[in-house]
Amino acid sequence: MIYIVPIIALSVFIFGAIKKINVYDSFVAGIREAVTLTISLIPYLAAVFMLTELMRAGGLSAYIGKALSPAFNAIGIPAELTELIILRPLTGSGSLAVLENIYAEYGVDSYIARTASVIMGSTDTVMYVAAIYFSGVRINKGKNKNTNKSVSKATEINRLSDKRAMNQAITIALVASFFGAVCSAFICRFI
Repeated sequence: MIYIVPIIALSVFIFGAIKKINVYDSFVAGIREAVTLTISLIPYLAAVFMLTELMRAGGLSAYIGKALSPAFNAIGIPAELTELIILRPLTGSGSLAVLENIYAEYGVDSYIARTASVIMGSTDTVMYVAAIYFSGVRINKGKNKNTNKSVSKATEINRLSDKRAMNQAITIALVASFFGAVCSAFICRFI
């Protein structure tokens, strides 16, 4: 097991030598692209982190959790988990803080803690992933003055369909995250 990474690295070098590819230059080009991507991610990630931290620190997530707890109770999700369900798609660190509070208050072997653990393990930070995706996608807005109206209209339709597809993907991910929380609450009743 300890030799897997060196074997993979050696295999890449051998494959590059067989195909007569300059592995070092390819490696450096990949690092250059990674640095460019990382720099382009910073504004998107900063916005997501600041907004979710403001939401958690300002108490908005707790307030929304209290407001939604009767609806969650009606479908079988304990009221103690509503803040976790709200924060999990938005922030990993904020949801870990809520999970730690649940462990401290109810114990790690309680039904609430088991359900919270399953929620944490079966969902992802959708908004973080969306921020990374949005930073990597460049939507052409068709502002070139030399293009004719049909090309400009096609570009506009393409831009709108890209936005619609991204919004649909985020909506599907949020619904799947919520559905995972509901399923985990039901499954943990029998564990």
